[in-house]
Parts: sequence; structure tokens; C-alpha cells
Amino acid sequence: MAPHADNGTGVANGNGASPVKDLFTVNSPNVVYTDETIKSKYTYCTTSVSKDEAGKYVATPKETVYDFKVERAIPKTGMMLVGLGGNNGSTVTAGIIANRRNLTWPTREGNRTANYYGSVTMASTMKLGTDAKTAKDVNIPFHDVLPMVHPNDLVVGGWDISSMNLADAMDRAAVLEPTLKAMVSKEMAAMTPLPSIYYPDFIAANQEDRADNLIAGSKACNEHVEKIRKDIADFKAANNLDKVIVMWTANTERFAELIPGINDTADNLLKAIADGHEEVAPSTVFAVACILDNVPFINGSPQNTFVPGAIDLAERHGAFIGGDDFKSGQTKMKSALVDFLISAGIKLTSIASYNHLGNNDGKNLSSQRQFRSKEISKSNVVDDMVEANHILYKEGEHPDHTVVIKYMPAVGDNKRALDEYYAEIFMGGHQTISLFNVCEDSLLASPLIIDLVLIAELMTRVSWKAEGGEYKGFHSVLSILSYMLKAPLVPNGTPVVNALAKQRGALTNIFRACVGLQPESDMTLEHKLF
Repeated sequence: MAPHADNGTGVANGNGASPVKDLFTVNSPNVVYTDETIKSKYTYCTTSVSKDEAGKYVATPKETVYDFKVERAIPKTGMMLVGLGGNNGSTVTAGIIANRRNLTWPTREGNRTANYYGSVTMASTMKLGTDAKTAKDVNIPFHDVLPMVHPNDLVVGGWDISSMNLADAMDRAAVLEPTLKAMVSKEMAAMTPLPSIYYPDFIAANQEDRADNLIAGSKACNEHVEKIRKDIADFKAANNLDKVIVMWTANTERFAELIPGINDTADNLLKAIADGHEEVAPSTVFAVACILDNVPFINGSPQNTFVPGAIDLAERHGAFIGGDDFKSGQTKMKSALVDFLISAGIKLTSIASYNHLGNNDGKNLSSQRQFRSKEISKSNVVDDMVEANHILYKEGEHPDHTVVIKYMPAVGDNKRALDEYYAEIFMGGHQTISLFNVCEDSLLASPLIIDLVLIAELMTRVSWKAEGGEYKGFHSVLSILSYMLKAPLVPNGTPVVNALAKQRGALTNIFRACVGLQPESDMTLEHKLF
């Protein structure tokens, strides 16, 4: 990785944007390939529902034609992490180095080889169509649907309140096998995080002993915004990058209080930062710095980083933001299982989720105010599924739902997640499902970091328009990232979708639309007509 220890960066292979070789082409008059772009014409089909005078629903099919354009050149891209020296930051960095070098290392269970398991973009496939001769499904790597950055080529850097180099941080995290750590230790030791901002009121007091790598000042100010902007610009210049994506993977903050006149509009938020208002969180300062320079910013923790003023500012600048909170283990299981049960007509009446973990995230969450942020992000993931079934749930009815997190140092990064789902079934019967899920927390979160960065970067190269309009990018709030996030941020007026299958479907079908292909269909009508 040839890192620069003085500025928290690592240099990857490549010298700027590079052309892409297509795994497939679409044979259609609606798709045009040039050296620079893929252009497609796509018919989007929806159903508009209204009520007639008798109160009956009237469903009207609608078709809208959109044009999509994807820039094909893959830019040299940097990934800057806030919390670079934490469990997630050190783990994902070591994983990229190991994959780049195609390392194999011995363990008690035999040799293991570097991989990107757990990454949607790198380790899952998408159905392209059916084989013209055999009629069998043809599945291709998700990463090859559109021209995307490869994680091996990411340049990694970032900030941390701890000055520990990444080799020592990797040891402190105690996530990876010692044999693997030894193989990447030299490169990791050369990487030191940039100083970060630290506002003690926003994270647990038990984090103070880590805070030895700080930008001066303990509350929001314009100087902090400008320092972060300069760090990003310096990182980009030092590594000859075309683009940078920034992600918050640092400690969970407490929720910021929403105050009219302080953080409700872009102008008020900027003034609040200038005035050093106590309700401006460090993560929001990072977000604002990125937005001002049109650098995509993703929040991987559960706090309300994107206060209304931050969203307003992003929309004003056309900058991409996404959040909140990585959806990796327990919550991903919950969003899949609840979707399955309610779709099957089974009425969930109680969901109890208990966690204990021993990593630094657990230590920070042992503080009630920080835990409350996590509790909110974990608790609202079933709302849209409940609201979708008015047969099972009358207006205002909702399953009992509780979330408990306890800090248990002995279990380290191997989080224990215990869930009980209690449901009503046919004729007054009941069903209880109990799950015990051991989640190696950072090994589940690291691939999500990669997915979020790769997809966010791709979205900077995608534009679209309605017939007769002008090409524009997607809305500033990147809801396409929802599959990877517990509390997906969506544009105002857009329904929140937490159901895992719907989120995956949206991701897949937007990719397909970009190359002029219709949504995936499992109807297999071609095999059903005799």
C-alpha cells in the first residue's frame, strides 16, 4: 500500500481514471455504448391507485421513459474513514491489503485466503437473464454489472482521536488472526491517522483515555470545518486521486437536540457552527465539510448526524449523503425475518433483542445517551413492514419491541445477539422463534464499508432524465444504500423501506436500469405455457 505515515494515507495501484472492460453488452436499440458512456432508455412501470366515488380502489398502470447515462472511466478513488484506528477502520484496511496481496495464512482450522465475503458488490451475483440454449439462469458478479472501482485499488486514509498507528490499532482491536496480522503489520505500522475533532459531550466519558490525537478545540467552529476540508484536499493531492469518499465509522454519538433556528436549515446550521453551538456534533461537522466540497459522506453510526440543516445543505450543493448505522448482524436478520413472517400472514406481537459485546463500541454504548442512539436505529426497522399489512395490524397497532445492549469485555468483538420473536398464528395459536447469533462484529461491518464506498462512488457517475429534460444525478440522499444501513436516510416525502428483500431489489433493479434491462423477474412464464 506504500502508505504515507505523515498524513494518514495509503497509496494504491494505478495512475488515475482507467477504462473498463465489459463482461457483457446489452443487444438493444435502447442501449448505446461509447468509449466514455453507457446510455440507455428505460421504461419505468408503476401503478397509480385512487378511490372512486363508491370508495373502491382504481389501479391505473403508468409508464415513464427515462434516459440513463453512466460514465465508464473508473476513477482513482480514496476512502477516508473517521475512526480509522478503530475496530472497523483497522480491520477493513488490513483486509484490503490482504486481498491486494492475495494472502493465505494458517489458522487452527486450516489455511484461509483473503476474500471479500459479506460484500454485496464483491461476493454476490445478479441474474443477467436465461441462457439462449439451455434456458438456465445466467448469473454474473454484482461488481461486473456496471463499471465500478475495485476495493483493492482504494487508497485508504482518515482521522482518529487516537494517535496509535494501524498495526497497533489492529492489535488493540483483537479481530484478526495473529498470523494474518503479522503479514500485514509492516504496511499497517506505516499508517497513522490524522488528528480528529473531539467534543467530549457527544461520546461516552470512558473514551477520554483514547483522545490523544486531537485538532484543538472542544466545540464546533469554522476552523474545524476548514481543517477537515484541507485534510481531504491534501489527501487527494498527495495520492493523485480523482475522487474521495468519506465515511463515519467512529464511536456512536448521543443524539443532537433538534432546535429551531439552530440546526433546522442550512443557513442556521452554518451559523450554529460559526457560533460554536453546543448541539453541533462532530459527525455533523465532518458532514458539512464534505458537503461544501461535494465529497460524498456516509454515516455508519446511529446518531442523527444529518440534522435537517445538514440535509438542506446537501440538497443545496447537490452533494451525496447516506446513513445511518451499518446493518450487519442482528438487525439484518431481523429485517429479513420480520419481512418473511408478516409477508406469510403471521402476526408478530413481540420482538425482544438482547446483545452483549466487549469491543470499544460496546464500551461506548455502556453510556445511556449513546445507547439511546443505537436503540432508536435498531427499533424502527420493522415499521414499514407493519404498516404494509392492515389485515394483521390495525391503525396505531405495533409489535412490542425492546432492545438491550450490555458491555461484556470478555467476549471482545464476538458480539452475542439473542432474539425472541413471539407471534399469533391460526385460530389463536402462537409461534415463538428464538435465535442465538454470534456476530464477529467488525468482520461483518468491514465489507459493508466497502459496498457503501463503491456504490456511492458509482452514483457520482450516473445521471438520468425524463424525456425532454436534462441529465441530473440522483437525489442528494442516496437511498440506494439502504440495504447496508439500519436506519436508511431517505429524501423528504419518500417512504422509508426497511424490508431487506425490497432494499436488495431496489439496488439490483437500479443497476439493471442503468444498462437498459428490465427488473429481475421470477415469473418464468416462458416455461409455463404448454
